[in-house]
Amino acid sequence: MRTPHWLFGDQLGPHFLTPGEGGPGREAPVVMIEARSVFRRRRFHRAKAHLVLSAMRHRAAGLGDRVRYVRAETYREGLREAVGDGRVTVHHPTSRAAHALVSSLPGVTVLPARGFLVPHDAFRAWADGRGGKQLRQEDFYRWVRRGYGLLLDGDGPAGGRWNHDRDNREPPPKGARTLGVPAPYRPREDDIDAEVRHDLDRWEREEGIAFVGRDGPRLFPASRREALAALGRFITHRLPRFGPYEDAMLAADPVMSHSLLSSSLNLGLLDPAECVERAERAWRAGQAPVNSVEGFVRQIAGWREYVWHLYWYFGEDYRGRNVLRHHAPPPGWFLELDADAVTARCLSAVLAQVRDTGWTHHIPRLMLLGSHALQRGWDPRAVTDWFHRCFVDGHDWVMLPNVVGMSQYADGGRMTTKPYTSGGAYVNRMSDLCGGCAYRPGDRVGPRACPFTAGYWSFLDRHRAVLEGNPLMARAVRGLDRLPDLDEVRAQERRRGDGPP
Repeated sequence: MRTPHWLFGDQLGPHFLTPGEGGPGREAPVVMIEARSVFRRRRFHRAKAHLVLSAMRHRAAGLGDRVRYVRAETYREGLREAVGDGRVTVHHPTSRAAHALVSSLPGVTVLPARGFLVPHDAFRAWADGRGGKQLRQEDFYRWVRRGYGLLLDGDGPAGGRWNHDRDNREPPPKGARTLGVPAPYRPREDDIDAEVRHDLDRWEREEGIAFVGRDGPRLFPASRREALAALGRFITHRLPRFGPYEDAMLAADPVMSHSLLSSSLNLGLLDPAECVERAERAWRAGQAPVNSVEGFVRQIAGWREYVWHLYWYFGEDYRGRNVLRHHAPPPGWFLELDADAVTARCLSAVLAQVRDTGWTHHIPRLMLLGSHALQRGWDPRAVTDWFHRCFVDGHDWVMLPNVVGMSQYADGGRMTTKPYTSGGAYVNRMSDLCGGCAYRPGDRVGPRACPFTAGYWSFLDRHRAVLEGNPLMARAVRGLDRLPDLDEVRAQERRRGDGPP
């Protein structure tokens, strides 16, 4: 018999198995382990737990008799039950903890990672060639585009520019409640979902496993078939208008024209190559403009690849970076996703989206949730854990660089050039979320002072010594000297504390 191959719960697509390996009828048997300890250690979003378990069980159902699906307390126990003392192969897991586990187990052969475009050794060579410093995403992205022939027009970039961001930062259409694009693909639940929901209810009732958030009808693909349908619908109906409004926010249209493919990619249901190739074909066929296609390709071949490799390249010590010395614990209203406790309309609306679906797009994550955490001085390690647990596409490799490096600037600029935070003016310009709010984006002090505007100036004031030497922040820091009410801002923000804004 062929050596069994172990699939983790985020290695669910066909590219994690070699098609026809060994010839017809001789494919290697597959082992899958559903470990309850994963959910016991952390309080995950209920919709995320549902999605992961549903996806694993759908994959097992598709593999039929080829798979040994074990439900156990831990991975070690499950593997012992599945293969005893026998040998097993597994592709490089996506977390440091899982990689340490499989590397420590006798009889386990760890194969190269799949599910990404760039191999580990290729990235390390690229990064080492720059001395491990100034590893900017834009440079990496262009290197990937050239190396893989992505979205090129002859020897140069499609559309004459590598970066079409200046065309992709439009505020939402004036007066629009929705973007008016066709709805995204949404799956239909089946008997497997019903079984998952029943098991999660039992875990909560009998085993003391707790979740956060709501588990409504499943919104994201849990099978290869569903993921391909979601990809096809995005490319055909939603990609053309994706680019211009990818940074915009509308209260009544949280998904805008986003692909909603991140969870499918991060579960391994889709391969990044097929996603960017489909998008490029749409541009070459005249079915989508270059700025929209470039924006989508940048998300996958640029940012997603970049974050994956920085997770491994920076090492485990990166998790503890905290150059701003932020140590406040996130408050209970945030941890419990208590959107109803929040007065600020923007933050309440986005927190409700997380509570109800386990998802928001990248701008609410960065410029509302992350920005508020940064302004309030919450511990970046705890904020990273929250994003990991509460988002359906959250994995350790995704959230560690995104939160520690980009969102919380805890690495002091090793990954990004400046802190990503703003006052209410940015939120007002890029959304309709300020309309009807109890606060005014232009007010720094007083009963209607916007928490983001006051929080922005308070953040700059607290970290002036660190930020005034940053060329991209120096002008903003000098603005503190022009504030006649800075003392009032300081006192107000001390009083505000970490209560819901």
